[in-house]
Amino acid sequence: MQVILLEKVANLGNLGDVVKVKDGYARNFLIPTKQARRATEAAIKEFEARRAELEKVAAEKLSAAQALGQRMTGITVTIAQKAGVDGRLFGSVTNADVADSLKKLGYDVAKAQVRMPHGPLKAVGEHPVSVAAHTDVVVELTVQVVAAAD
Repeated sequence: MQVILLEKVANLGNLGDVVKVKDGYARNFLIPTKQARRATEAAIKEFEARRAELEKVAAEKLSAAQALGQRMTGITVTIAQKAGVDGRLFGSVTNADVADSLKKLGYDVAKAQVRMPHGPLKAVGEHPVSVAAHTDVVVELTVQVVAAAD
C-alpha cells in the first residue's frame, strides 16, 4: 500500500515521503496513529496545501523533545525492588517501572519511549537505559536498582 507520511517515522522515511508499506502495517498502525495517510491524488494535494503547517508542528515536537532531552541528560533514577541475598531481584524492573519513576521526578515519558538494550533489569546495581523522546532525540540515563528494605 502506498502511504504519505505525516511525520518522521523511524526506519521508514521523513515528513512528506510517499512510501510503500505492507497493508497491515498501514491499516493497523500508521493510519490509526495519524502518522500516515493513503497516498491518493486528493490526499497528496491536500498534504501539499498543509505542508508548512505540518512541518511547523513537527519542528515544535522536535524542539520540545530536545528540551526534555537536555533536562534528562545525566540523571540517575533510583528504583527499590525486593532482592535476594545474592543481589538478584525477585521480580524485574521493566520499562514501565522506569517511566513511572521518571514521571514522579517530573519528566513526561511514555513507557514505549524507554529502551532497555538487554531486556528487563534483574539484578541490583546501576544499569544504562536510553529514552527516545523523539526519533532524533535519544538520551542515555542510569537506573540504579537497590534492594528494598522490608
